[in-house]
Amino acid sequence: MGQLENRVILITGAASGIGRASALACAHEGAVVIVSDVSDEGGGETVDLVLKSGGKAQFMRTDVTKADEVAHLVAEIVRIHGRLDCAHNNAGITGPAFLTGKYPEEAWNEVVAINLTGVWLCMKFELEQMVSQGAGVIVNTSSGAGLRGLPYQCAYSATKHAIIGLSKTAAVEYAKKGIRINVLCPGFIDVGLTRQVLAKKPALEEKYKALVPMGRFGKEEEVAKTVAWMFSEESSFMTGHTLIIDGGASA
Repeated sequence: MGQLENRVILITGAASGIGRASALACAHEGAVVIVSDVSDEGGGETVDLVLKSGGKAQFMRTDVTKADEVAHLVAEIVRIHGRLDCAHNNAGITGPAFLTGKYPEEAWNEVVAINLTGVWLCMKFELEQMVSQGAGVIVNTSSGAGLRGLPYQCAYSATKHAIIGLSKTAAVEYAKKGIRINVLCPGFIDVGLTRQVLAKKPALEEKYKALVPMGRFGKEEEVAKTVAWMFSEESSFMTGHTLIIDGGASA
């Protein structure tokens, strides 16, 4: 038996990257995975990969910036499965690169809506269900940019800092209700978002790797296995914690 056997786990932003890897890792440990994203194609591909690996998964399209869609998502999960054991609130975007004083208001609002409001809306409805169950585990994806400034990415960095504060506050509030809430801070991970940035400026790859003491980018599977562990009983006394996976960059 896997360490997440028959747990019902929701993963947002699961159409690619860390979210997809998280879905595969949790399914490998025996979980029933709810793959959620705005991309029908990518979400379907993730489900197919889970099923081909012998796991259990289904896709539920959701825009995390819309409260009614998030409420419906959680309600459907409970209707079908009877509960929601864990949630990885991972949906997010980087946004465009501008100096803070030149950052477009429209882009700012979009990044905040997805990265921060989206995480809060997911938590809002997840927590309601988990309180009624008397148990639950939430992992929110922040970033290395949530620990320090990231030039030309003020909206992204601001939202990732805010996720940490939001998560710590909720962790304190809900600890006695049997709910654990922790934060994941990946550094330079070799996934789509990183590649999008490097595609525009390939010369940055070696510069970024030089910032990592281990001398390489992380793998999405390394992050995903950590997420599965954070959901498991092996981390049962951990809540309100910010877990950094960055090859030593923040050290």
